[in-house]
Amino acid sequence: MSNIQNCFNQPVGLPIADWQPRPLPERLIMEGRFCRLEPLNESQHTADLWQAWKTAEDQRGWTYLSCGPFHSEADYSAYLKTAAQSADPMHYAVINLDSNQAEGTIALMRIDAPNGAIEVGFVVFSPLLQRTVQATEAHFLLMKYAFETLGYRRYEWKCDSLNAPSRRAAQRLGFTFEGQFRQAGVYKGRTRDTAWFSIIDSEWPQVKDAFEAWLAPKNLQQGVQQKSLAALREERGQQ
Repeated sequence: MSNIQNCFNQPVGLPIADWQPRPLPERLIMEGRFCRLEPLNESQHTADLWQAWKTAEDQRGWTYLSCGPFHSEADYSAYLKTAAQSADPMHYAVINLDSNQAEGTIALMRIDAPNGAIEVGFVVFSPLLQRTVQATEAHFLLMKYAFETLGYRRYEWKCDSLNAPSRRAAQRLGFTFEGQFRQAGVYKGRTRDTAWFSIIDSEWPQVKDAFEAWLAPKNLQQGVQQKSLAALREERGQQ
C-alpha cells in the first residue's frame, strides 16, 4: 500500500480528499442483457424460486449457507419473507430474461458506509442459474452498482474456506484472495474458517472491462464463450 510520512516521520496512508460516507443500497431494479435483479419479494418470487430449487438432485446446494435447506414451500416462503424485509443483508432476486422466472437470489451485506466497504453474499443460485451467463451477469450488475452508483471503495467476498466452488468462483470473477481467518464463525453446529477475497475501486476499471468483453455478443456466440473471463482479464494485465 502506498503511504506518506507525517510530521513525526511515521508512515501513514494516503489522504482521500473530500471523503464522505457512501449511500446505502436501495431496493431498485438492475437490468442486464441476460438477467434482471429485482428487490426480493416473497409474494412475487417464492413460487419461481421454489420450483427452481426443486430441480436440484439433492440438498448439497445449501451445505455452505447459513440458511436452508427447506423441506416445504411454506417454510421457504417464511424465510424469503424475512429476507425481503432485511436492509442488511439486502436481497435481490435474479430473474432469467429468457424465462422471466426468478432462479436465484444474491445480496449486498455487511454494509460499511462510513468506510466504503460492502460484501456480496447469500449467493443462493438454484441449479437452473448455476454456471450460466445469467449468473455471471448478476454478479457484474451488483458490482457495477456498488462501485459506480454507490461509490464504494471495497467489494468483498467471503466464504467457508472448505467451499472450493465458492473460492473458484471468486477468483474467476476477479477477486483477489487476501487470507484465511481461522475459527471465524460457527454455523449449522460446526466451525468455520473464512476465506477473504476483495476487489477495490482502483481495480474495478480492468475488472469491468473484462466483464463487458466477456458478455459481448462477439464473445458469447449462441451462448458459448469464445474466451474465458480469466483469459480476458489476463489480456488486460489483471491476474
